[in-house]
Amino acid sequence: MSWRQRDFMVPGRSLAVGDRGMAAASHPAVTLAAIDILRSGGNAVDAAIAAIALQGVIDPHMTGIGGDCFAIYAPASGQPVAINGSGRAPAKAELGWFRQQGLMSIADDSPHAVTVPGAVDAWCRLAADYGSKGLDEILAPAIHAAENGFVVPPRSALDWARYADRIERHQAGVPVYLPGGVAPGIGGKLSHPALGATLRRIAREGRAAFYEGAVAEEIVATLRALGGLMQLEDLANARSEYVAPISADYRGHLVWQCPPNGQGVAALLIARILAGFDMADPALGEADRIHLLAEATKAAYRQRDALVADPAFHPLDVEALLSDASITALRATISTKRASAPADFEMPVHRDTAYVAVADRDGNMVSFINSLFFAFGSGIYAPRSGVLLHNRGSGFRLVEGHPNAIAPGKRPFHTIIPGLLAKDGKPVMAFGVMGGQYQAAGHMQILSGVLDRGLDIQQSSDAPRSFAFDGTLSLEPTVSGSVADDLIGRGHRVTWADEPLGGFQAVQVDPISGVMYGASDHRKDGIALAA
Repeated sequence: MSWRQRDFMVPGRSLAVGDRGMAAASHPAVTLAAIDILRSGGNAVDAAIAAIALQGVIDPHMTGIGGDCFAIYAPASGQPVAINGSGRAPAKAELGWFRQQGLMSIADDSPHAVTVPGAVDAWCRLAADYGSKGLDEILAPAIHAAENGFVVPPRSALDWARYADRIERHQAGVPVYLPGGVAPGIGGKLSHPALGATLRRIAREGRAAFYEGAVAEEIVATLRALGGLMQLEDLANARSEYVAPISADYRGHLVWQCPPNGQGVAALLIARILAGFDMADPALGEADRIHLLAEATKAAYRQRDALVADPAFHPLDVEALLSDASITALRATISTKRASAPADFEMPVHRDTAYVAVADRDGNMVSFINSLFFAFGSGIYAPRSGVLLHNRGSGFRLVEGHPNAIAPGKRPFHTIIPGLLAKDGKPVMAFGVMGGQYQAAGHMQILSGVLDRGLDIQQSSDAPRSFAFDGTLSLEPTVSGSVADDLIGRGHRVTWADEPLGGFQAVQVDPISGVMYGASDHRKDGIALAA
C-alpha cells in the first residue's frame, strides 16, 4: 500500500477513555512507557520524560539526547510553567567569522548547524523540580530498548528509508542506523549499546554525565574535527530556563504557548485572527474554512518571520503584538473571497519532531516536545557515546541586522511548540502537532475543529488538513477536487501534499467529572492509552 493510500485514509479511530491517567504519542511503545510509569505511581512529568527519552532511542530520526526540547507543565490547580530546553550557539560563533569564511548560510549537515543540545538539562531539571521518581526509573525504558533492542514500526520505517542519506553523509552513524548499509524495514530490530551506556550515566550522574566529562569531550572533538566552533565550556555552561507561558483567548478558552524563541506566538496570532470570524457558522463550507485558516496563517507567519528570535538579543513585545489594535489591523488584510499575495520563506524547512501528551490521575498535565530538527539532525554522530547531534543552528541567518542572525550564546528560532488549553483556570488539554513549520497552523486547525465544529479530539485529528506556506496552499489528498478548484478560484496556488501534514497527539480532561480522553494521529504509528 502506498503512502498516499495508507497515510491519508480516514480511519475512524475511537477516543481513548479513562480516569486514572492518559498518554498519547506517535509510537505505541512510547505511549506504553508513559502508562507504565503512571501505573507504577509516577506523575505526568515522570511519564513524559520517560516517554520522550525512549522515543529518542527507537525513533532516532525524530528526536534524541542530541537535540532540544520545550515543555509546559500544568498542575491541576495553579498556573502552568514552561521550560525552554533549547541550546545556544557556541561562544565563538561570531557572525563576522562566518562571513570571513565566505559563507552565506549554514548547511544543514554542517558542524556549525549544531548548537548546544539542551534536552538533557531540561529533562533533569524538570524531573528534579516536578517529578516524583528518580532518573534511574524514569530512563529505564530507554536504557532497556537501547541495550536489548527494539523493532521498527511502519511509519518509522518509511521515514527511515526516505532520509537514510542524511546518515550516509557523515558515515560514522551508518553501522548503528543503517546496518548492512540499508535502512531497517518494518519489523527490523536494532539496538544501540553506546547510547544505552550514556543514558545509564545520565541516570546515575544527572546532567553532568552529558555536559561534562567523556561524553562532552567526544561531542566537542567530533565537531571540531569537522571544523566546528564548539568548546567544552559551551556544553558545561548549558542551562535550560523556566519561562512564563504566553496565552490568548479562543472561544472562552485560554490557549497557552511557550514564548519566543519558539513560534508559539504565531499560533496565538492565528487564534486571535480567527476569533473575529464565525468559524462555527454552518453555512461555511470546507473551502471557506481552509481559506480563512490559510489567510490567518499567512498574516501570522509574516509577523513570526519578521519578529521571532531569541528575546535576549531581539526583544518582542508579545502583549502589543497580540493586542486588539494589532489583531484588528492583521484581520483587516483578509478577504473571505480572495487569497492574499503569497509570501516566500527564507529559513530551512523542518520536518521531524517527537511529541508526547500526558495527564496523571490527579489531573496534572504535561505537553512535551523534543526534536533533532531535520531527519537524523545534522547526521553528525559521536560513536563512543551514541549521541546523534541535531542541526537547529542551520536556522540562523548570516545577515547583519537580521533578528535571527547568529551570535555567541544565542538561541535560534524554533518551530517546536507544545500547546496547552485551559478553561476557567484549569488545564483541559495538552496537545501538540509534530510537523515543523506546520505546527502553529496545525494547533489552530485542530482547536478550531474541537471548539468551533464540536468534533472530539480524535475526529479533529482525523480530518483532512491544509497548510498555506512558502507561496503555496498544500492540501492532503482527502480534500476533494471541487474544494481545491474553489480555492484555486480564490487565487490560491494549490498543491497536493507529498506526505502527511503533521502528527497530532493530545490528552483531554473533563475538569468536572475527571474523565480523560486521548487522541493519536493515524498519520503516525502511535496510540493513545488510558492508565
